[in-house]
Amino acid sequence: MAGEGIVVVCTFRVKEGADAQFEELLQRHWPTLSQLGLVTDRPTQLYKGGEKGGGLVYIEVFEWLSEDASRRAHELPEVMAIWEPMGGLVEMRGTKTPMDFIHVTDLSL
Repeated sequence: MAGEGIVVVCTFRVKEGADAQFEELLQRHWPTLSQLGLVTDRPTQLYKGGEKGGGLVYIEVFEWLSEDASRRAHELPEVMAIWEPMGGLVEMRGTKTPMDFIHVTDLSL
């Protein structure tokens, strides 16, 4: 159920010319996590944009079922079959890392 898991905001700085390959992997990402029971039923949110100074950025927001689920994902071949190739399609930009993963909570004001 939404609101009970760990919301993560993922930022990917994708290399020039790698966007089609990256999008194929991103399209499989959340469905794979869902099939493996690692995420809540809260739908993933996907965004694409550009950074100041150039460069393509993708943002994915989804909700892990738990901290344990986010750790277990690293041990599953189905997930690593997506994450490992993603790692080859992203790049450092100045001092910005190729990927950022920020755990956040809903804020109701």
